[in-house]
Amino acid sequence: MKLAILDDYQEVALELADWTGLGDGVEITVYNDHLADEDAVAARLAPFDVLCIMRERTRFPRSLLERLPNLKLIVTSAHRNAAIDLKATAERGITVCGTDGTADSTVEMIWTLIQAVSRDLVRADHTARAGRWQAGLRPGLDLKGSTIGLIGLGRLGARIAAIARFFGMRVLAWSENLTAERAAECGAELVPLEALMQQSDLVSVHLVLSKRTRGLIGARELGLMRPDALFVNTARGPIVDEAALVAALREQRIAGAALDVFDQEPLPPDHPLLALDNVIISPHMAYVTGNTYRMFYEGMVEAVQAWRDGEPIKVLSLP
Repeated sequence: MKLAILDDYQEVALELADWTGLGDGVEITVYNDHLADEDAVAARLAPFDVLCIMRERTRFPRSLLERLPNLKLIVTSAHRNAAIDLKATAERGITVCGTDGTADSTVEMIWTLIQAVSRDLVRADHTARAGRWQAGLRPGLDLKGSTIGLIGLGRLGARIAAIARFFGMRVLAWSENLTAERAAECGAELVPLEALMQQSDLVSVHLVLSKRTRGLIGARELGLMRPDALFVNTARGPIVDEAALVAALREQRIAGAALDVFDQEPLPPDHPLLALDNVIISPHMAYVTGNTYRMFYEGMVEAVQAWRDGEPIKVLSLP
């Protein structure tokens, strides 16, 4: 059996789980680089029976799956992966399994980005190294007494709300199905999206990408924000109109942003966001910690073994 581990950027997959338990009959190949071109991905992966993939780093649309004749099993980290066409895998008899996951590392990173952009920390580091002590920096945002707007108040958003309240922030929240009662349980105030964008010192996105949320935050919504307001997105890139966000940052219609997710990942070297000094770029690493990776990779080994035994676990299927 040929097994490939994809997109192991940190080169730790074989260290953080015991793959030897799968036996000598499994030939494991690890790829540390990322291929974006579908022809290249198809050529590379055609020989493999099993693919172990990290979140949504490599996409598996129907067009790619149809070019992988040997593929029988995909194991993805965590319990959801929007980059896999589950209808196509079901039709082709390809089993798709997930692993356990945790929100702890993501919550910590979200708050790291909130504090970093609030204090213009990355630009401060760069100017200090260049011998320009505090030159050209924004005065920091006092979290206490300021207003944070949370677009989405689910598992992650609720935890960010709790931390914001600890810092003494006013918490506004909005999502399509959010009720005033649920918002109050989380210490937040339900307001219309327009009011949230207008009143917040800092806006943070915590929605799942879907047909309803794709492009939700566009030029109109960003245009409602104050010039001194900040924007954080650790959810999914396509929830925000990226071109509109670039324009707002470039024209300083908002003060800054911290982004962990993007329309195209990895970002191409000529992407306009990379030329802006009022945005913090985090390479989709909110969940990237040793403990989380260990949970993911150990879960992959467990899932492959269970599938070989004829009893697949944590099987992903269409809703």
